[in-house]
Amino acid sequence: MKSINHNTMKRHLLALAISVSTSALFSLPAQAADMNGVVHDGMHDGTYEEMHENMHEGMHDEASHDAMTDDMAHGMTHDMDGDIHHDIQGEMHHDVHSNTHHDIPGEPTATNTEPAGDTQVSHQRDPHAYSGGLTLSKGPYALPGPRQLRMADEHRFWSVIGDRLEYEPDDDRGAYDLSAWYGTTWNRLQINAEGEFADGSLEEAETEVLWNHAVSSFFDTLLGAKFDTYNGDEGKDRQWLALGIQGLAPYWFETDLTFYIGDEGRTALSGEAEYELLFTQRLVLQSRAELTAYGKDDEDNGMYSGFTNGALGFRLRYEFSRQFAPYAGVEWTTAFGDTADAAEDEGEPVTDTHYLAGVKFWF
Repeated sequence: MKSINHNTMKRHLLALAISVSTSALFSLPAQAADMNGVVHDGMHDGTYEEMHENMHEGMHDEASHDAMTDDMAHGMTHDMDGDIHHDIQGEMHHDVHSNTHHDIPGEPTATNTEPAGDTQVSHQRDPHAYSGGLTLSKGPYALPGPRQLRMADEHRFWSVIGDRLEYEPDDDRGAYDLSAWYGTTWNRLQINAEGEFADGSLEEAETEVLWNHAVSSFFDTLLGAKFDTYNGDEGKDRQWLALGIQGLAPYWFETDLTFYIGDEGRTALSGEAEYELLFTQRLVLQSRAELTAYGKDDEDNGMYSGFTNGALGFRLRYEFSRQFAPYAGVEWTTAFGDTADAAEDEGEPVTDTHYLAGVKFWF
């Protein structure tokens, strides 16, 4: 009977220890609450008084006390190790089971590494990879005969732009700056025409015939020829090979930089930049700067090596439409270095101010 009481007491102590340890390690308050309920019920059933009495009797028996302590320690350690091991394995098995059976369809997992469906798409970029077999030249929607469905960048367009067509009343002079192009988004034939006229006749003109090739979203390269023509004794005609780049620079600056190679080793460099400030959607202030340099003296045309001349102007326009916008403005011109000295010797102004009125258009 004493041995049975000791075993009963060991079972209750072991259950209480396992409950407390498991609750602390795995934060299972529900399990701890259930075990505490068992102990509480045992207290009301008189088991607690019996356990306490048998414990008190066993304390007087040193051998029984030592044996009970050893048995309790060994049993508690063995049972706790077994329960902890069992709980850890159970949790791991439950997680693996849940992850295996609750994966999102089509997503790669430990057991599902292939994409959903029978078709596997190559990592190489294929424009028809997701077209379902339809292309521009075959399929139920393709038109008979030669391919007629074309992308926007395959079409050819054209445009004529009059950036400056202006007149200076004080000196009865005028100037023009026109451009036209024809081609696709990537390759175009571009013609630039710029010149000055006075007293009803053309004084000088610069005409460029260029191949325009897009190299990025904002910049084009230019390759072609330039022809300088003069009226009478104003100068001597020149022909140049032109290589340049034009486009939209950061902060919305329209830029144009061209390098020229002429006969007898002549070289020249021309740069131009424009910026437009919108006061409203129709009232626009355009600022424009231009600078020219020569690599070799050209006495026939009054140009000498180094920076030759520059211009800075402001034009305020009102756009009745995007295709038609009259403007008024002012521009300052100046010459540099030996070119300025040559202008002074001929009685021409080195710096000058021009008040302008003109129109900007395109179609």
